[in-house]
Amino acid sequence: MSTVNRSARQRMLSQRLALQILLAERGVPGQLQAAEASLQLFADSQVQLQDEVRRATAEDATQLEAVYGSQGVGQTVQAFVDRCRRALGQLRRGGPSDVAEVYAGLDEVLQALNLATSAFDAIAARREQHLMRELKGIVTDIQQVAREAKIVSFNAQVIAARAGLAGREFGVVAGRLSDVSTDVDRLARKGLDLVARK
Repeated sequence: MSTVNRSARQRMLSQRLALQILLAERGVPGQLQAAEASLQLFADSQVQLQDEVRRATAEDATQLEAVYGSQGVGQTVQAFVDRCRRALGQLRRGGPSDVAEVYAGLDEVLQALNLATSAFDAIAARREQHLMRELKGIVTDIQQVAREAKIVSFNAQVIAARAGLAGREFGVVAGRLSDVSTDVDRLARKGLDLVARK
């Protein structure tokens, strides 16, 4: 799963988790276990996102550290996880729970998760642009090789024609090289068109 998808999934999971905790508090069968499973999925996913922050390139790390550090996304999400764990523990023991506390922090955690998703989305877009530039450079290099092969093929055909009957087989090979060069150039143009559309 991509980082952007995992980050966006966190928003959905936080809402589902809050709803499941509320339903568990109201005694709906199976909701306590469902909420515990959702909390585990949410917490595991958050660990994976924070690992991504630690593994990020220097450029990406600066942006992610700002979001998770100075903008407080990491702390906000952890506080939400802690509140959910407390509420689920209280429900598991059969006592009154702090469901209101879970709901009180829901808007804050959603805003934090939106910040994280926006940061990961910007990083993914930047990486895609870099990849497209590299791909365009590779396709341009392929076109250059195709042009050079076309020139070599033309020169070989001229030499084969001068050689007469003895150069006839060489001329066939040179003609085929010309056809291959044309095909490579056509495919390279198609690749450039795809890059341009992206």
